[in-house]
Amino acid sequence: MVARVGTVAFQGIEVVGIDVQVHIGAGLPAFNVVGLPDKAVGESRERVRAALAALGLALPPRRITVNLSPADLVKEGSHYDLPVALALLVGMGVVEADMAARYLALGELALDGSLTAVSGVLPAAMAAVGRGQGIICPASCGGEAAWAGGEVLAPASLIALINHFKGTQILQPPAPQLADDRATYPDLRDIKGQETAKRALEIAAGGGHNLLMVGPPGAGKSMLAQRLPGLLPPLSPAEALEVSTIHSLAGLLGDGRLSRRRPYRDPHHSASLPALVGGGMRAKPGEISLAHLGVLFLDELPEFARATLEALRQPLESGRAVVARANAHVAYPARVQLVAAMNPCRCGWLDDPGQGCGRAPRCALDYQSRISGPLFDRIDLHVDVPAVRPADLSLPPPAESTADIAARVADARARAASRHAAIPTDRRPRTNAELDGEMLEAMAAPEPAGRKLLTEAAERMKLTARGYHRVLRVARTLADLDNAAQVARAHIAEALSYRRIAIAR
Repeated sequence: MVARVGTVAFQGIEVVGIDVQVHIGAGLPAFNVVGLPDKAVGESRERVRAALAALGLALPPRRITVNLSPADLVKEGSHYDLPVALALLVGMGVVEADMAARYLALGELALDGSLTAVSGVLPAAMAAVGRGQGIICPASCGGEAAWAGGEVLAPASLIALINHFKGTQILQPPAPQLADDRATYPDLRDIKGQETAKRALEIAAGGGHNLLMVGPPGAGKSMLAQRLPGLLPPLSPAEALEVSTIHSLAGLLGDGRLSRRRPYRDPHHSASLPALVGGGMRAKPGEISLAHLGVLFLDELPEFARATLEALRQPLESGRAVVARANAHVAYPARVQLVAAMNPCRCGWLDDPGQGCGRAPRCALDYQSRISGPLFDRIDLHVDVPAVRPADLSLPPPAESTADIAARVADARARAASRHAAIPTDRRPRTNAELDGEMLEAMAAPEPAGRKLLTEAAERMKLTARGYHRVLRVARTLADLDNAAQVARAHIAEALSYRRIAIAR
């Protein structure tokens, strides 16, 4: 007899069904796991043996073979413990086969038989609903699995699951859990001066545009970036589920709770290419995917490795991070809003008359050349953030708060969303920054005076086709912030003011 229990494997955000098969046959006592298991899966034999012993059950003194089908797919992770144990219990006659067949199972077993949290429960639960099955997961992941809407069993231990199947204990279905999103964001009123940078931050929030801030140390670039999430509207329920799926695969959902706050990721400039874009032995999502539908802040941009920065070019354009390895080829969503900050030169005092750079302009040229032209061209807004004058620091706080600017941003995004509503769902952009092709020409076409200005400026500034279109997208956002139906000449002029051919003066 072969006992079967279903579970899953993950290839990027795709969920692959796995059939756990257990055969208990004649022969010398042995316990083998086959089907390309990794080290964690191979070690499940000892965890399962100890967990069953903690329940007073002993493995039969026969030859036990566990096959993870399909056998040509590498199996990774500790979540195979529970389906292997459950299939063994079916083979030993402890659990009815037809009851176990109604569920997909995943969970890690402790040596005392309790179940501990694993990653990927949310996408696994969604896959189970698609297959018409329920899901069995650890109790700490039950609130996460409940968002999929199917039947969920979330036992705290293996014995609780056995008792449920035998009818001596009833497991209550878990309720969907939301994270506490009441924590306030840092307020823009904390920043004195920097009105140009604040305006650029509002535009970036209104249209989802990429932003580069250039200024000396201590000018407030990091403070401005940290306040951008407070200007963005909360995630819609569908977006929250999309973001949480990625975070679930990365094991970042605290207590299985979903959040509607937009992600904000700020990796250090020492981050490796796999850490930023994704990869590693298990092809995990990188920072750019963990920031999906949120903000990716790269401080000290030129200090990142050149290859790491160049790897961002394709995800920023396509919204997908593709990880291609000899043993894995996966893709993760990566539709992010890039915010970067940098000094004008290595010492940071290029434009300061009192602390002038002693190696200018060579210092600035060498430092800024670490950012390639193609990456620089993918950033919509380039803004100078000068040093704050002592006179500005003594002024009272600005009148406008984050809430005031966020209200204008929400109105601008609502206008854009109503305009995009006529576009088919599979091609509908989320923000103005995603407008392309015919949509851009139809929705961001400027008035004749504005088109003439854009054409002349593009010729003089030697804008690329990408740069030309990004100016149009920014101008469309400016029109939305002004509640204007058509892009005017003033919107084109302001959008061009945020476009630079080079950073250095």
